[in-house]
Amino acid sequence: MPGRPSEPESALIPLPTEVDVPLYHIRHGVKPPIFRVFISWSRGNVLQVACIRPLEDHLARGEANETSDDAGLGGKVVEVKLGASDPNISEAQRRRIIYDSIPPFVLLQSRRKAFLTMSRLSSSSSHPSTDWWQQVLEYSRSISELLGSSKISSKSVIEDPMIVLEPVDKPSGLKAAWQLMEIFYVDKNYFSWLPERLVDWLAEYDAILSETQMTVHSKLVKLQEKLVNLQVIENDPEYWEGLSSVLTVGWLDVAVKLLRLHGSYQLNQLDSRETENGLVETVAVLVSTMPRLRHDLPMGKLGQCFKTKPDFIKAWEKWRGQITKLDCSAFWVQCSHRPTREGLRNLLQIMLGNFNSISTACFHWMELFISHFLYIRPLTVVAPTYLVSCPKQGLGLLEILLSKQPVQNYPMILKNLEICQLNELYGISSCVKKIAGMHQWKHGRKGSGVYWLQEARDEARLNRIAQQLFECIGRSISDETFKQWEGLIELLGSDVGTAGGVGFLHRYRDFKRSLRQVRNGRPASAARQTVESLIQLMKSSYTPQRFWLPLLHDVVELLNWKDQPLLNVSETNFLLKKLQELSMAQLCPEFSETYLPPEALTEIRLALATNLSRAFLEE
Repeated sequence: MPGRPSEPESALIPLPTEVDVPLYHIRHGVKPPIFRVFISWSRGNVLQVACIRPLEDHLARGEANETSDDAGLGGKVVEVKLGASDPNISEAQRRRIIYDSIPPFVLLQSRRKAFLTMSRLSSSSSHPSTDWWQQVLEYSRSISELLGSSKISSKSVIEDPMIVLEPVDKPSGLKAAWQLMEIFYVDKNYFSWLPERLVDWLAEYDAILSETQMTVHSKLVKLQEKLVNLQVIENDPEYWEGLSSVLTVGWLDVAVKLLRLHGSYQLNQLDSRETENGLVETVAVLVSTMPRLRHDLPMGKLGQCFKTKPDFIKAWEKWRGQITKLDCSAFWVQCSHRPTREGLRNLLQIMLGNFNSISTACFHWMELFISHFLYIRPLTVVAPTYLVSCPKQGLGLLEILLSKQPVQNYPMILKNLEICQLNELYGISSCVKKIAGMHQWKHGRKGSGVYWLQEARDEARLNRIAQQLFECIGRSISDETFKQWEGLIELLGSDVGTAGGVGFLHRYRDFKRSLRQVRNGRPASAARQTVESLIQLMKSSYTPQRFWLPLLHDVVELLNWKDQPLLNVSETNFLLKKLQELSMAQLCPEFSETYLPPEALTEIRLALATNLSRAFLEE
């Protein structure tokens, strides 16, 4: 157990002396000595502490007569409530919250009973979850209203340009926690706009995080106090640090307001600092036009709203391209003011998703979490760390998240696979490859589709593709059709599971290549190789009968080879037998006719007879 900093030797987990540790006095009433202490979590922020005495015989005999109090007991379990109440909520307000929250809770419970009754009476076994979570959301918002709202304490009629933070009443930590629960667990309407909801939450409640450690809000408060006395604001490093911090967490209106305080906007300096002012204004325009995936924006907030993810991604890539173009501009060389040049380029790096720039500008882990959501795309970059740590539903949710990422571009697929590899999610990686393969195949990119399905080792889909390819070529047996699909045949390989049709196509490809070599004037060895490929094809059980006649017709000129017969007697008899089987098969109604000249069969028979007679004489 952790001990007091003043007594580190008595602690199982020593604490540093600079930590202010809260002390909780436990009134257990158990008479010493205490042999063992057990601690476990109870409901909410309550700990259960069990104090156990030793059960030795001499203690039992010595205390046999102690029966008046609990001191003679062998142990006792007490509850300890951790944490203090919110100091911003008075006791009267707390009682009002308790009393006023009863009616919404009773209404929610009555509606829950009604939904359960309807689900039992309904023929469908599914729970009406769509209507139910709307009722839960209504209850959550009722409680949120009871917890108070942030109000502007005073607002001047004339806006002060040096005021970058509006003075508001100190927010309630209780409401901040309630809002987070609503964002993550209740409000499904805006779940796809989660990053933006978190930006709004942080803008309202970052002051609460400032109570325990440094935050962007506290940094901005110090900067605002300093702005009044600064003559040349752009020379102060704290100005650029504060500007980077507010941009990192998505407070675009504050960032633009700080940029417009730059000294180059003063009328007496515009002529001499024209390039510098142009760069500052360009960055301000880029910040104010940042694409945002949300339904709408509150009054005074900056950015371009997009309601659908495809439109948002398209605008995001265009916006990022403009930032990259500015970052590579030659105008930076003409900017003589070094702090401005370095400060503005750091802002560009933040908007481009540079991890080092973002992490330097953040202070609290919540700020870093939100900045990742905003600037490091795709959003799967942050979520896996949190989802993988969830032992029950995390992997399932991560699989859903990755499967919904767009797979139309190669870098996106690689990023998803990188996330899977880092977290050893090999099953999800295979699923992503299958989705990518089917997407590429359905959109006409056959080669890319086959590649990803091979990476996923999806034998079932590869077999179906091979069978479709086999049937497509078989319907029109021509050199043009085969050339059209030859590259895909090469990509599939000859060992695609049990798809024997693809193996046939590979042998047919080799046959066509050797036949092409013969027609191009190659020697007799190429002709003999072509004839051997023909025999293998005719012996294969995967070669359909509709291919037999075109194959034999292709080698008519080889059967009439002038130098010597290329087939021996047994091979010629084998081909004549196949030709006889084909003649018998033509009588069946399901036989597929081939598109060959009428005299093709006669030419084949005459060529085989000629080769047979020459083979008899040769042997």
